Amino acid sequence: MPPGPHGYFAGGAGDEITLRDNVAAWQRLALRPRVMVDCTVCDPSTTVFGRPHRHPVIVAPTAFHALATEEGEAATARAAGATDTPFCLSTLSTTGVVELAARAPEAKRWFQLYVFRDRGVTREVVAAAVDHGYEALVLTVDVPVFGTRERDMRSGFALDENMPIPNLAAAGARGTLSLKDVGALIDPSLTWDAVGLLAADSGLPVLVKGVLTPEDARRALDSGAAGIVVSNHGGRQLDTVLSGADALPAVVDQVGDQLDVLVDGGIRRGTDVVKALALGARAVLVGRPVLWGLAVGGEEGVRRVLELLLADLGIALTLAGAPRAAELDRSWVQRAPWAGAD
Repeated sequence: MPPGPHGYFAGGAGDEITLRDNVAAWQRLALRPRVMVDCTVCDPSTTVFGRPHRHPVIVAPTAFHALATEEGEAATARAAGATDTPFCLSTLSTTGVVELAARAPEAKRWFQLYVFRDRGVTREVVAAAVDHGYEALVLTVDVPVFGTRERDMRSGFALDENMPIPNLAAAGARGTLSLKDVGALIDPSLTWDAVGLLAADSGLPVLVKGVLTPEDARRALDSGAAGIVVSNHGGRQLDTVLSGADALPAVVDQVGDQLDVLVDGGIRRGTDVVKALALGARAVLVGRPVLWGLAVGGEEGVRRVLELLLADLGIALTLAGAPRAAELDRSWVQRAPWAGAD
């Protein structure tokens, strides 16, 4: 990939401490396997919003897939559909809500929402998602402004005026766009009352993405959210915040029996997924590995990444002596000796 798009996908905010820690945090946890367990059948299934899912992996919302392949988000969604993996379309996609539904009709589709300053545009995009079979809304709440992303500053990353970004165009964006230009379209005044209004207007379950503290988890619950995504935006917003792995337990303790808790950030192996489920997550979202698969091999590359992760999850569940993923709990994990003292 060219340096600008590669840096945009790969980079994080500030000194990229949280970016690195997202991966390292899962490695600080050790698994406590059970042996002499009948593992003839492995069942990785889970439920989210009361709906059954064949496995607990979801493709996270990531922007501008046409930077990786001409097919853009349609390639990603079709690969997700082939592996029965829900795909979450970003507001900052290069494929529109309606177009994606037509080009990847078999995919389970969620829609990630940034609320624009122009609330009318936001309402129109949400209505299109509702009308075209998207099953959930993922409201991202950790971007009142974009974080300090120095890789993008050094590369001068910008979006070419010829790249289609339908929702930005609807919100008034024109010409070559810097990230500052994109960020200026997002409403920094968003408050918790938006959650209930969004749920009532759409009739869809709303997940609040970007929660890192039990206090905000409680606010999400009180505001009418159906779920939350414990997330630091892939280390791309506020540097030195907690990783998903480290923030997850306290959030689950606060609200885990009252709404569905998901987590993202640094999921790279089947063992990471097992640890997330053991800590109380219903499912995990995976972003960058999918983008790398897309850049290398388009639709087939994404499919291969997801197949590898799901196969690795099956092996991890079996070797952990937890053939039914739904039975995992915290007794399967502990802080690793190599991680040092808290």
